[in-house]
Amino acid sequence: MKKEPTYNKPRMLIFHPALAPYRIDQFNLLNELFDLEVVFLLEDVYLSNFNMDQQKLREASNFKYSFLLRGILFRRRLFRFGMLHKIRRSKPDIVMGFEYSLTTQYLMLLKKMRLIKQKIGTSVDDSLAICNHVQSKMRERVRNQSVKQLDFMVVMSKEVARFYQDHFNLDAKKVVVSPILQLPERLRKEAATIESFANHYIREYGLSGKKTILFVGRFIPEKTLPLFIETIAPWLISRDDIRLVLVGDGDEREQIIAAIKEKMLEEKIILPGKYLSEELYGWYTCASGFVLPSKWEPFGAVVNEALIFGLKVFCSCYAGASSLITPENGIVFNPLDSTDTLDKFQQYIESIKPVGDISLTDKPSLMEDQRHSFLHEWGKVLSLTRG
Repeated sequence: MKKEPTYNKPRMLIFHPALAPYRIDQFNLLNELFDLEVVFLLEDVYLSNFNMDQQKLREASNFKYSFLLRGILFRRRLFRFGMLHKIRRSKPDIVMGFEYSLTTQYLMLLKKMRLIKQKIGTSVDDSLAICNHVQSKMRERVRNQSVKQLDFMVVMSKEVARFYQDHFNLDAKKVVVSPILQLPERLRKEAATIESFANHYIREYGLSGKKTILFVGRFIPEKTLPLFIETIAPWLISRDDIRLVLVGDGDEREQIIAAIKEKMLEEKIILPGKYLSEELYGWYTCASGFVLPSKWEPFGAVVNEALIFGLKVFCSCYAGASSLITPENGIVFNPLDSTDTLDKFQQYIESIKPVGDISLTDKPSLMEDQRHSFLHEWGKVLSLTRG
């Protein structure tokens, strides 16, 4: 358990899979509006190739948290026993699940059976592309039934909010628009350490004077990295001043290496491995720009991070985070359309600068401050407790 509760605010209880770094600021800000407790259903981030330092993440958390760890985890389906007991003991005004998960379905069942009376909501990370092309008929049926029973939903963009309002005739007051929120002052706090890592990478990989494009994430089919490499290969071959850095690891590593060898791009594409915290932020700091070429991406917190470190983003139209991209901070493209990718990649390359002297001060955040909007949108949930 952590932090003593504040009794003057409505109580909110959130059941969430695990503590990830890109959720900390959101939970901390929610704790300013609500007497918040987050119940984590796993001790560590799941379904990921990245091992997070959970102790470090918990130290940055200003909200109360606890754990429910007894239950079922089978084929990415997660359910924990003891949820009803936790609700009755905590006596919240609002209870939230995540996605259309078994957790959310159970909360709605408890309310339908009148075992709980709280307002029930869920957070849905789907992009607009996923809303329009649901990955399975089963999920579509569950979604369509759930939307009618929930008291409110939290979505990532205005476009997704309009989708739910138009398709399900939802009142705008029941749809909270809340993109993944990370605060620049927290991520950029250890500036000297981050700059030190950045300078080390520049020397080690010879990036000075190169237009260095960064990718951060898992090497999985959804990211379409082999296709992206194949598409932009002519540019990489013809220009000695372009480098592509792929930070991460995953099941498609061998396919990526094969694509690099096939196109003879060993000198142009760098695979340094996995990095976390300040070591990862060092990569953002020494890069010229950032790319996310996914064909399926509910949101993409890495886009948020790239913008925070002053990088213009070459962002897939299939990523929910494309809603963050403006003409000033990046370009949106279709990674499945080679012509669109190449045409816009040319524009993008001309808009970024080669790697030079490293200074976070000279790379201000390109991320719009979302705190005011965040507090306004979550005020809709506050109003539910007063109605």
